Amino acid sequence: MILGLSLAVFTKLHVLISLIGIASGLWFLVGLLGGRWRGGTNALFLATTILTTLTGFLLPFATITPAVMFGILSTAVLAVALVALYGSHLAGRWRPIYLASALFALYLNIFVLVVQSFQKIGFLNRFAPTGTELPFFAAQGIALALFFTLAMRAIQRPTV
Repeated sequence: MILGLSLAVFTKLHVLISLIGIASGLWFLVGLLGGRWRGGTNALFLATTILTTLTGFLLPFATITPAVMFGILSTAVLAVALVALYGSHLAGRWRPIYLASALFALYLNIFVLVVQSFQKIGFLNRFAPTGTELPFFAAQGIALALFFTLAMRAIQRPTV
């Protein structure tokens, strides 16, 4: 039991929160690419991404795993984003620092989504059953290249 929920139910809640964070983060990114700051979407993205990280730490683990390391990295990146947004109010250099850190946190969740997709979706798992095959690395490489390109454009574009 985790927070009064069975492990299965808690895991489903964690995944749902993660998917909401990814979807709202992508919608926020689309707004940035169009020169629009979507404040409500940004708040939803930050809240659900923080919750994703926190609920991930509540899942059982016996050793330090890649998932735990991603959680630690996400925590650090989100801390920078929160300081830039709420501590420095995006003034001056804090705007690109915020966008870089927030979008990197989004990318970390997308990375995990790709990993989980190859592990849990039978069609994808057939192409990369151990996660060390070329289709897995190709998918991660494409996600990284696409995300990096879009994030750089969003950071460079002024918003209203």
